[in-house]
Amino acid sequence: MKNTINFNFENPNENLGYLLWQTTMLWQRQMNRALDEIGLTHTQFVILMALAWLLKTSEEVTQKEIADHSNTDRMMVSKILRTLQKNKLIERKEHKTDTRAKCVFLTQTGIEVLQKAIDIKTAANNLFFSKLTDKKQFAQQLKLIIE
Repeated sequence: MKNTINFNFENPNENLGYLLWQTTMLWQRQMNRALDEIGLTHTQFVILMALAWLLKTSEEVTQKEIADHSNTDRMMVSKILRTLQKNKLIERKEHKTDTRAKCVFLTQTGIEVLQKAIDIKTAANNLFFSKLTDKKQFAQQLKLIIE
């Protein structure tokens, strides 16, 4: 039987979705490899960053707010926060007014690890994107897609 599938492109490297997927997978592998030296996964880093960012403007941050800010599934955030708490990077406490909610705080160790992670991630990002000739334009193009 002859393959009659019309792919609408000559090879996968002409397909933007495929290229984005390949780029994303490579970037995630490199970020995980870089962060591994301090015992963090990239996803844990994203959750810690979301928490730290939210704590800049609020004294209490809930798990739901972290999930919303990071555009991440609530159950996954809960699981990651349990790991981060076990590793003494965060603390979770009961919310003052909402008994169903937990407030999340960075510990001193969490602050120190996050700062190291930011430095590592910045260097890894700079290396990964070093081939781009116009990073600002690239960022603008990505923002067009996600907005």
